[in-house]
Amino acid sequence: MSNIAIITARGGSKRIPRKNIKEFCGKPIIAYSIEAALQSGVFDEVMVSTDDEEIKEIALKHGAKVPFMRSEATANDYASTYEVLLEVLNEYEKLGKKFERMCCVYPTAPFVTADILKESMLTLETKNAETVMPVVAFSFPPQRGLIIESGQVKFKWEENALKRSQDLEKMYHDCGQFYAVNVKSFLEKKKLIMEKTLPIIMDEVRVQDIDNEDDWKLAEIKFRYLKEKGE
Repeated sequence: MSNIAIITARGGSKRIPRKNIKEFCGKPIIAYSIEAALQSGVFDEVMVSTDDEEIKEIALKHGAKVPFMRSEATANDYASTYEVLLEVLNEYEKLGKKFERMCCVYPTAPFVTADILKESMLTLETKNAETVMPVVAFSFPPQRGLIIESGQVKFKWEENALKRSQDLEKMYHDCGQFYAVNVKSFLEKKKLIMEKTLPIIMDEVRVQDIDNEDDWKLAEIKFRYLKEKGE
């Protein structure tokens, strides 16, 4: 069985300049994704898809492969993850390599570990899944969400206003860290989250969107906290 880890790291980050290689707790943040994939021992290939020479050099330094550069078409602000992954698979096919399973790992995912990737790829294989992805429970039930209408606060769903939190269905959201995917299903259905998608449930302390500088600082606080606990 052939598995590939694809770390998607373009150079043009707007909200946090050079985000994908910015130092995070002592090393470029992309290094954590690369090292987790390599240490998992479940990938025949660990590569970085990038359009940026500096990112390429850092990726190579930390043990990833960069056999080709990302095209201009998949390096702009509007290119989807699907398009990036499809390009990678097509370029490898030109090199005579095909893969049965892939794991798209984001470059700003320092909480991803080798064990989590190994568990996800094993689940993908043994449970006949199309996708395996990490999810985290909402800290507050979305069903009791509020909206502001004409300057006034009101419940979005009034029927849930008096319901106890424990009586509402538990809801989760995408951690935004990685997707382990069956390649055949991906090519046929042209999407990442498919009909048979299985979860890896994460603790909230191991999840942090990193969209601005405050997010970055919070992520570093969480990361250091976990390290202090020996996790």
